[in-house]
Amino acid sequence: MSGAAEPSLSCVIITMGTRPAELARAIASTEPLRADGVELVLVGNGADLPPVAGPGAVRTVRLPENRGVAAGRNEGLAASTGDVVLFLDDDGRFADPGIGKHVAARFAADPRLAVLAFHVADPDGGPGVRWHVPRLRADAGRSSAVTTFVGAGFAARRSAWLAAGGLPELFFFAHEETDLAWRLIERGYRLEYDAEARMCHPPVANARHASWYRYDGRNRVLLARRNLPWPLAVVYLLDWLVLTMIRERRSTGALRAWLAGFAAGWRIDPGGRRPLSLRTVWQLTRLGRPPVI
Repeated sequence: MSGAAEPSLSCVIITMGTRPAELARAIASTEPLRADGVELVLVGNGADLPPVAGPGAVRTVRLPENRGVAAGRNEGLAASTGDVVLFLDDDGRFADPGIGKHVAARFAADPRLAVLAFHVADPDGGPGVRWHVPRLRADAGRSSAVTTFVGAGFAARRSAWLAAGGLPELFFFAHEETDLAWRLIERGYRLEYDAEARMCHPPVANARHASWYRYDGRNRVLLARRNLPWPLAVVYLLDWLVLTMIRERRSTGALRAWLAGFAAGWRIDPGGRRPLSLRTVWQLTRLGRPPVI
């Protein structure tokens, strides 16, 4: 949409207070954005927040306990004022001081763009991690429409986020981005992976978190129960059950935790069921990620 006014921007960083050096570096990387008028919002997920020096407006939100990644990001967006909100992990940093202007221009040009997934680069120049590229073919240098995004670094349109209900706080962490992405696409919005919007994040796996396998198994069930027509839900869950048993066959502890989470996902209220339309299922398939894998 040529001639559209550029949106105002906010940047949200959530932290549990366990990585003070990395958090300080993440905050420092926002100084060029703040100098250009981008508001910074810090969310302490059960943690105290450090004072912030430098230019621009800074807001802080301290939650009394760690409510998880999904709730922390929802609280950060609620406390911010920007039309578009950039999200940054506390162990990440912006590599390009011009990323704010780039993001604003992308959202101004396309009113249906709901999420812009950033190119997550290894700060030491390595190849990065495969899962940081949110599609099956992990070519980090190629931009494209996508069906999900990685929470380590992305930007979201506030109005679209709110229309879709935000991230599912029940998930705590793991697959909350896919839940929101599917609901956005159902509402006619677009998501893109932008290879030019670069930020840095250590090349670490989700499994570094002790509870990852349990949440992964549980939330796959919740994701399917909330969003997929039952025939697809059955195929999706069988696929991941088989894949996980093959991948983790040499790790008894990891497999046991995943299966315990998978079972727990059937006992929990998923928080409302809204199956995707066949139109959306076909769109996800056309984009290279049918909702069965």
